[in-house]
Amino acid sequence: MADMLVNLLNIGDYHPEVERLKEEGIEIFRALPPDKFRITDWVREHSSVSAASECDVCFSNRPISCFIAAKGSRILGYACYNATAPDFFGPTRVADEFKGKGIGKALLLRSLNAMKDEGYVYAIIGGIGPAKFYEKCVNAVLIESSKEKNIYEHFLASIEKKENNLG
Repeated sequence: MADMLVNLLNIGDYHPEVERLKEEGIEIFRALPPDKFRITDWVREHSSVSAASECDVCFSNRPISCFIAAKGSRILGYACYNATAPDFFGPTRVADEFKGKGIGKALLLRSLNAMKDEGYVYAIIGGIGPAKFYEKCVNAVLIESSKEKNIYEHFLASIEKKENNLG
């Protein structure tokens, strides 16, 4: 699980992406406390119990550090930041049937711009999945040393996976 680094001074504005999605009836907005369980349940179902735990932490941050993509009351995706560690983006996910519509990019840009507004100059994308996506959208670069050692080193699911691979 490697990490990537993003210079927040060079990221694009999120408004064009959000406005384009709005024309399709898709809203991108900061999560609200009354939706905490609805959102964390969705994250657990579409991502993992670990991602749901990280998302849960975001509801304790002020402002809440989770953005949602929704069409009406239907959640289509989410993006968190400052969950596992300060200045970290992630976890994030878009429902499979809505991938390719630019929702992930809008959530990424909205979250990174919020981090910039909160005073961060750089952001770390933790435990990356689609590296090419982050390179293309925000010019993220791989943090080489994170391949060997990163914040998820003591993550119980990672330890369990290592134990299962050994025995």
